Amino acid sequence: MKIRLERDVMAEAVAWAARSLPTRPSAPILTGLLIRAETDGVTMSSFDYETSAKIEVKAQVSEEGEALVSGRLLADIARSLPNKPVEITSDGNHLELVCGSARFTLQTLPVAEYPALPEMPAATGTVESSDFAKAVAQVVVAAGRDELLPVFTGVRVELEGETLSLLATDRYRMALKELSWRPAGSSEQGAALVPAKVLSDTARSMTSGEHVTMSLSNASVGDGLIGFEGDGSGGTRQTTTRLLDGEFPKVRHLMNVQAAVSVRCATADVIASVKRVALVAERNTPLRMLIGDGQIALEAATGDQAQASEAIEAVVENHAGGEMAITAAGFNPHYLSDALGALDTPFVHFAFTAPGKPCLITGLDSVDGEPLTDYRHVIMLMRLPDTAGRR
Repeated sequence: MKIRLERDVMAEAVAWAARSLPTRPSAPILTGLLIRAETDGVTMSSFDYETSAKIEVKAQVSEEGEALVSGRLLADIARSLPNKPVEITSDGNHLELVCGSARFTLQTLPVAEYPALPEMPAATGTVESSDFAKAVAQVVVAAGRDELLPVFTGVRVELEGETLSLLATDRYRMALKELSWRPAGSSEQGAALVPAKVLSDTARSMTSGEHVTMSLSNASVGDGLIGFEGDGSGGTRQTTTRLLDGEFPKVRHLMNVQAAVSVRCATADVIASVKRVALVAERNTPLRMLIGDGQIALEAATGDQAQASEAIEAVVENHAGGEMAITAAGFNPHYLSDALGALDTPFVHFAFTAPGKPCLITGLDSVDGEPLTDYRHVIMLMRLPDTAGRR
């Protein structure tokens, strides 16, 4: 194998393919990054039996061939190279990389022992890359981190005609985002449970192109493969991942909150206040939101050692009439901060039903506008000493 390509093209391609390399591989061969040179260009790929990544880039190919080398080491080298063309040659046992006066020789791994990458399923539809990345970022904050409960570490991708829905929950909070996309078929529908980390990394890495093509091999939860393809500055990128097994809990109905009390205020003001007041919040204790007339107050404390409170101007509405159904709510401060950070609107709308019951958070374009329903975030409220609600 003998190829020549630009330094930036190589560095970006290697970094993208190497990002999927396992930190604790089940076999040493999986630490490798496969470089394959063909007449029309070079592909670089990685695979750990669960997730694959492949990128195709333009290059001058003098001699076709393939080589398998340590992916992380090659990525470190690529980042450090001077801004000059890179020449890569391989004789089967070693790979030599020359860039200006810098020269590296790496021992290769046996290509014959490397697993074959899965085939990309047929295209299911396309979505704007920037919209997709933003939607995924808004939802993955609610995905679980506990690997002992794998079903909660995924994002449920639902396809219904021209609507693409993303849903995640860790049992204490839920996030739902709905966006438009272009299905390949007129009546495309199905669902898949995708690992949240893979989906997040993939969405972020494909924003340089205009569109992302989604390919689903089997439109049923926990069965099959999902693939994503997009164009970037460095070339065409493809990634596949095996879907998570298990049935995602039916939680959509929790998004249909009929508010007894609603609160509207400026998103930036609440975010800043939560950050300040949460500094004194003791671990596993709630950040209290006290709902008053024309304002809310956030409070937190660490026993008698430290206390904090801050009032924020708000529009408070009592929809039930009579006595206010809820005057205080307890939030996990990290969950509240994540939910507010995922909003992209100048105002936020809190919908409360009763003490200790779930709170629905949505965005507002204006303080007196209608709550936007394309992104909904539900947080289970924590128990307060003076309420009967439970988390």
